[in-house]
Amino acid sequence: MDLNLKDKVALVFGAGGGLGGAIADALAAEGAKVGLADVNEEALDAARERLDGRTAVAVRRWDLTDLDAIPGNIASIEERLGAIDIVVHMTGGPPPTPVSGQDPAAWSRHFQSMVLPVIAITDALLPGMRERGWGRVITSTSSGVVAPIPNLGLSNALRSSLVGWSKTLAREVGPYGVTSNIVVPGRIATARITRLDEAKAAREGRSVEDVAAESVASIPLGRYGRPSEYADVVAFLASPRSGYITGSMIRVDGGLIASV
Repeated sequence: MDLNLKDKVALVFGAGGGLGGAIADALAAEGAKVGLADVNEEALDAARERLDGRTAVAVRRWDLTDLDAIPGNIASIEERLGAIDIVVHMTGGPPPTPVSGQDPAAWSRHFQSMVLPVIAITDALLPGMRERGWGRVITSTSSGVVAPIPNLGLSNALRSSLVGWSKTLAREVGPYGVTSNIVVPGRIATARITRLDEAKAAREGRSVEDVAAESVASIPLGRYGRPSEYADVVAFLASPRSGYITGSMIRVDGGLIASV
């Protein structure tokens, strides 16, 4: 299926990581021009080398906590690739913690890095999308927004705020041909999932292999997902073919989440 993404311009955050990198690959494979953004310069360089020669690419080291840098960073990408049609938000997650007893400063710090940048960057891009009558806002969250994950209190709460924001935004921008959707990963085989398994193993005095096996046993498909499987869903939502999907939350979880 041709997703009709040729020459569309996409800005992908977390592009140096497992999910973000896979999303950048999927969009490039469909002919989109891809702006790669991440705070990790070494990971960004690796992503650029992987895409080199396959599509037009622009790279920008981007510290999401620096809201003042947003206009300049967007301008840098658009000077290289053209006006941004698609934004894929991917933010790092906070460390495992209970939801109670957290320092208010921790709540504020992670809100500043996980929620505010998503909103501010989208607000900066929306005028152009509205003017052109087309745009895609895609926000990757966590299965914790549907079924809160024990000991991921900060993540469950803060990512859930983005669900309400995205749903509200969808109604506001729909008349302009812009869609806004949430994508929910289950247990996708990335470095973050490995770290979470390791943290749980250390907390419970078990082996990482035992923790991973227990996790896999809870997934109807019997395995962790591949980043490319997640990225394929995002690429579809980024495409013109997804034009009647907005305000939605799409699960890519192998059936992990038990609720309807």
